[in-house]
Amino acid sequence: MAPTRESRRTVFRQIAQRSSIDWPMYESSPLFDRSSLPTLESDVRLVAETWFQHDDHEAVEPFVHAMPLAYVQFDPHDRYTGSTSYEMETLFRLFLLKECHGWDHETALVEYLCQHPDLCEQIGLNSVPDQSTLWRSWHQRFTTELQDTVETAARTILIKAQNAGVTVPRDPERQTRRHGDENTEPDPDDQTILNQAETVTERVSDVAFPAFSLDRGEGCEIHENAYWDLQTYLGLRENLAVNEGARSFIHESNRERTPLGHAHREHIRDLSIKQIREMYCQAVSRLLDRVADTEQFFRAGIVAIDITESDPFTGDRAGHEDEIIGTKEKTDEYAYQWATVQLVGNAVPIVLDARPVRKGDTRKEIVEDLLDSAEAAVHVDNVLMDREFDSQHILEMLSQRGLSYVVPKRMQTSEKAQAKRLLKRNKDRYETDRKLHLGDNEWHSTTLIYRRKENSEHTDHRQYSVFMTNRKSGLLPEYGYRWEIESGYKSIKRFMAATTSKHFGLRFFYFAFACLLYSIWRAVDLLVQVQLTGEYEHSPIVTADNTLTLVKKKTGIG
Repeated sequence: MAPTRESRRTVFRQIAQRSSIDWPMYESSPLFDRSSLPTLESDVRLVAETWFQHDDHEAVEPFVHAMPLAYVQFDPHDRYTGSTSYEMETLFRLFLLKECHGWDHETALVEYLCQHPDLCEQIGLNSVPDQSTLWRSWHQRFTTELQDTVETAARTILIKAQNAGVTVPRDPERQTRRHGDENTEPDPDDQTILNQAETVTERVSDVAFPAFSLDRGEGCEIHENAYWDLQTYLGLRENLAVNEGARSFIHESNRERTPLGHAHREHIRDLSIKQIREMYCQAVSRLLDRVADTEQFFRAGIVAIDITESDPFTGDRAGHEDEIIGTKEKTDEYAYQWATVQLVGNAVPIVLDARPVRKGDTRKEIVEDLLDSAEAAVHVDNVLMDREFDSQHILEMLSQRGLSYVVPKRMQTSEKAQAKRLLKRNKDRYETDRKLHLGDNEWHSTTLIYRRKENSEHTDHRQYSVFMTNRKSGLLPEYGYRWEIESGYKSIKRFMAATTSKHFGLRFFYFAFACLLYSIWRAVDLLVQVQLTGEYEHSPIVTADNTLTLVKKKTGIG
């Protein structure tokens, strides 16, 4: 069915009801002005995603002439100075149409327009331009940056349409054609990587950071971005506390006014845990939108849930016993604990959500909470957890959600006995079905997989590990992906500001902000790899320090 006035109204009403920082993006900061091409690309992404979700929108071409462009100032990207027959907005739509169809030459576009007069009228063409006019417009009138935006926007439109089940004129490439043949080129050198990283970091950080707000009201002399600038600065230094960091930041920042340490802490303390999580999830959502057009992102589907802890707390925890709780190891030490859900496997390892762990929080509550966030952000198929989540009620909840899982099982008497039998028979692997009691004569069916560890230091039954899964042994190799969340924690803690404060909200904010910096780093690395090589390898080619330095430079915009 063709788009109707009512269907268009429905789409743009949905967009209008979103947060003002989501669309149009040029309102977020002065960087996103009406001539900003990153803004235009982002708006195309948002409108296309909403547009193709409507049942009446079953083709790509109506979107090309329906996409709002009246607000875009094309003048800075127009290399012609004299009078012209065709407006830049009209030409932009024409080349967007050409790119969506994948036509290599302007002649195909001219022929198509001649055959579809209704389309010409909708786009605003009084006459069809000839081939030479279109060639000159693309090669001599459009800047290289505007050409890149046309290609990026067309690819986004095709991907969003295809994801919604709409038939597309051609299969979308997952990277720009400008880099499609670079696999035969030598590996990019350090300066090329750094230059590309700076461009990407500028876009990514300006997408993520506007999601954070201190709600300080109007008329403040110190710009809010200065606070995020300072927080990022703290993450650049090992064990740097805010008071010392604020004093150093005065000299290293190019801002006229920067916050003092105590003012920074006070504003962060005013944020509730709920506010911090909402802002974090919004920032990650914007980050995911930025990487969503790459093939690598569409490998997403496996998430790992885990709990990490801060360094052991050695002070007086009186009055904070519910927040500074025991460590996961059976010791007499105490520590703050944080839980996260993170993409793992072939996907870029972005931390989708984080939450604090308090005394009394059950593992099932934690898993449900984090999965709600994860499934709202990405498509989830499989969940990986470690043995502290060995609970039949958690496993049943995952199955009820239609999710697969792999979880190590703590070896009880029956598992130890089975492992001893396997050792005696010299068997490396064994599978058996098991029903776990849920109570009230209800059971959860799972599969136990015994696997012998290679080069184990033990000579008894401890050579074996036992895993539980609801998808047989095919998922077991994926459990190896869970190590990524542990290595991620090491980097995240490297990005945290130091503090001796017992304020729970402040502690959690420092951890959440470090998770965001880590996620930005990994997103930047993915985009740089794809743009330079057309491929993505998990071993980063962009260092964390380089990314954070570039982020620090860009967060001061405002």
